[in-house]
Amino acid sequence: MFTRILIANRGEIAVRVARTAKRLGIGVVAVHSDVDRDAPHVRVADEAVEIGGAAAADSYLRIDRIVEAAKASGAEAVHPGYGFLSENADFCEALEAAGITFIGPTADTIRRLGSKSAAKNLMIEAGVPVLPGYQGEDQSPGTLMSEAERIGYPVLLKAVAGGGGKGMRLVGEPGELEGALGSAKREALAAFGDDRFLVEKYLERPRHVEVQIFGDGHGNVVHVFERDCSVQRRHQKIIEEAPAPHLASGLREELLAAGVRAGAAVDYRGAGTVEFLYDGATGVYFMEMNTRLQVEHPVSEAISGLDFVEWQLRIAAGEGLPLEQTAITESGHAFESRLYAEDTSRDFTPSIGTISHLALPKLARVDSGVEAGQAVTPHYDPMIAKIVTSGRDRHDALQRMRQALNDTRVAGLETNAAFLLALCKEAAFEAGEVSTRFIEEHRATLFDREPARREALVAGALWQATSRAGDDGPWTSLAGWRLNDRRVTTLALREDATTTVLTLRCTADDFELLVEPAAAAADRRQTAKPAATFQLDGRLIGRSASVLDYTLGDSALRAHVAPHRDGLRVWIDGDAAGTPVDLSFVELATTAGQHKSAEGSLDAPMPGVVVEVLVAAGDRVSAGDTLLVLEAMKMEHQVHAPADGVVKRVLGRAGAQVSEGDRLIELGEE
Repeated sequence: MFTRILIANRGEIAVRVARTAKRLGIGVVAVHSDVDRDAPHVRVADEAVEIGGAAAADSYLRIDRIVEAAKASGAEAVHPGYGFLSENADFCEALEAAGITFIGPTADTIRRLGSKSAAKNLMIEAGVPVLPGYQGEDQSPGTLMSEAERIGYPVLLKAVAGGGGKGMRLVGEPGELEGALGSAKREALAAFGDDRFLVEKYLERPRHVEVQIFGDGHGNVVHVFERDCSVQRRHQKIIEEAPAPHLASGLREELLAAGVRAGAAVDYRGAGTVEFLYDGATGVYFMEMNTRLQVEHPVSEAISGLDFVEWQLRIAAGEGLPLEQTAITESGHAFESRLYAEDTSRDFTPSIGTISHLALPKLARVDSGVEAGQAVTPHYDPMIAKIVTSGRDRHDALQRMRQALNDTRVAGLETNAAFLLALCKEAAFEAGEVSTRFIEEHRATLFDREPARREALVAGALWQATSRAGDDGPWTSLAGWRLNDRRVTTLALREDATTTVLTLRCTADDFELLVEPAAAAADRRQTAKPAATFQLDGRLIGRSASVLDYTLGDSALRAHVAPHRDGLRVWIDGDAAGTPVDLSFVELATTAGQHKSAEGSLDAPMPGVVVEVLVAAGDRVSAGDTLLVLEAMKMEHQVHAPADGVVKRVLGRAGAQVSEGDRLIELGEE
């Protein structure tokens, strides 16, 4: 076994690999960019080496610097994690030339399977079923168009060197192919440096199932069962489970055998995943093979009781496969939810900022590489954590996942936590009726989540009042309210675009809260309260650093409160939506005239580079038209017209670097 390894990665996977290495008594060397020098993956290592600037191209993708760091630190082997250089044959060869072991397959295997077209040809030879498609060398638009016609629309354009959903486009009819190809080529070139494509038959409602394999590099391959990764957004997985539910009779054995044949066809070494599309009936079709450890590997670890990183290390050290196929068993069921910094209300765009509060579930396995106070930047993947639950069966594991997501609270930026909870509560998901179109087909219920606004407003008012009271005030004591006289606090809170004025009157035992619209509060000459004004009564029970207990009428409530940007983020326990309410503080003097953004303006949803501007001043546009294309995190994001109108000004220029909130386009009425 190795005595010292270098982990050529960052974030949760670097922390996870280090955990197993240390358990085995192996020394750990971390590498980091200049902005990651204080990151968790650096602190868990025995030694750390800085390898460059914040951009991945200046650090985590620098083969020369990582090889030099491995040599200088005395590392005998390098674990690549996933992403970055994990499937880079040149990196593998550079390590080999330096006398350092690559913990993974050979460079030849990576090259043979790294090209989706070459991999499909290999699988055909090995007797593994594949989808109808075109994976030839002729990349002219005319050839791709004629092949798409032969295959039959709809078709999927897939970057030959792609992965993670990048460089992938669904084309429904011939007239869409040319435009989709241009956008996809730009994205693939930026992400992989390769703009070659294959064309594949598109299945309308497939499931994404995959087989976990291990090989010793001498023709011996075993599987560790299958996973279902069907629920995806932007062709990227967000929730996975093992084993896959509701496979047709006999299909599971066929699927697992196909996975093993795929690995044996290339004398596979180390951990790999063979991905298939399942048509929901009796057909499974090879999609691609990932020559690395997958993000979702913990669900397979949970049902098998194995440590996959330990297996990788032992195989790379020449110890062979730790177990034969007959000795690998499964028990129970497991789910993994990927917690991302992203805004689900804005088409899952990455959310950039500093995490001001981070509470992750204690009764689940959590793999994370970030912490409170750390910034999520546009340089790296916006994953915050992987949350894994397991149980005796699917129902048990799912119930535990729901509770874990209920206990997940992040402030400072947007996350998909509430969306993941909505997924886990969806009846069709509970029944295992999943497909890669699950989110699209259940959009109405998944995105229709009404948070507990009234309860959150009350919690915000109580929180702010207790914060203002000071050491001598009654609100800071959790033993009861000991003030003999009535105390009055008035404040204004903005939630979304609505500002509310709250007047809080407290006694020693209870409180009264008058809630009224800002306009009504600004005009005290009204002889009657407007319909939107109402009064609430309750009692403060207690407050800790982040929890507020209070009653509202006959209901006992608990609110979790955290600082969020310029205000507070409030979660109400028991809220079926699980969606937090964001409150900001407004000066009372300004509540009569509310701030509004420029009418018809379109702002950058995230930091990025303007790739293409599709309109000019004076153009008429319709709601939903694509006006501009923004590239961020190596993916293209389209900016659409919110309504019919005329372009007044175009401020974003092709090639310009923009920050979140920068004005891009202004629209006006015709």
